[in-house]
Amino acid sequence: MNMPLRLVQPTNQISIEDAPFGTTGLSSLFRHLPLERFAAGTSVFWEGDKATQVFEVVCGMVRAVRLLSDGRRIIVGFLRPGDLLGVSFKDQYVYTVEAVTKVELRRFPRHLFELEIARQPTMRELLFSKLCDEMTAAQDQAVLLSRRSADEKLASFLLRMATRRIGQHMVVDLPMTRQDIADYLGMTIETVSRTTTKFAGSGIVAIADRHIMTILRMDALRSIAEGEECDSWIAPSMAKVRQQTADARQSMDDHGRQPH
Repeated sequence: MNMPLRLVQPTNQISIEDAPFGTTGLSSLFRHLPLERFAAGTSVFWEGDKATQVFEVVCGMVRAVRLLSDGRRIIVGFLRPGDLLGVSFKDQYVYTVEAVTKVELRRFPRHLFELEIARQPTMRELLFSKLCDEMTAAQDQAVLLSRRSADEKLASFLLRMATRRIGQHMVVDLPMTRQDIADYLGMTIETVSRTTTKFAGSGIVAIADRHIMTILRMDALRSIAEGEECDSWIAPSMAKVRQQTADARQSMDDHGRQPH
């Protein structure tokens, strides 16, 4: 079993009186709790474990994973700083959480978390908003998986993962593996690689390294994600070949219609 690295601070027993309450935001519940560090690839908790803790992601990225009965792996989401783990109405965790990168988390006993949420109306509203965001994300994922083309799926994923702007371009941090992306999008790793290469060859994205991509043509990527029938995103060389083929066909049709 994968185990977390040693705690930054020793874990102390927490009571409702000395927990870090009183400031705004759900993060205030975790602010003064000990940091726990997990190495990339290690598990935070497992699907089916008793849900006794709620976690906040402080640094890094984790993935939420479910295993199907036939052994296939489905990634249901990637979570980043500020996201909560283990907030559920069930007594067991419904997915396994694994560290994609080195991560730092803070944990809060679930029964104390629920007591504080019940005590503070503002916190209840914030948690409700967070749960609504998660439901929306789940619906977006369902829509994403229902898309027919690999182009649409990957374009939507890159737009969702875009994190910061540099000049006119957006940078996409991709600390996960291509296999992770494939498992998230319901594609094969070969299709992910092929589609990524096509986007790069068309001048839509630039691949800085294995884990960083820059969106060069945001309008084209949005068009692809929305499933628009548009050739404006195709690489100039490919567009030229298509036009030449169309012209040749038209010429043959015109010749065929000429009287003999």
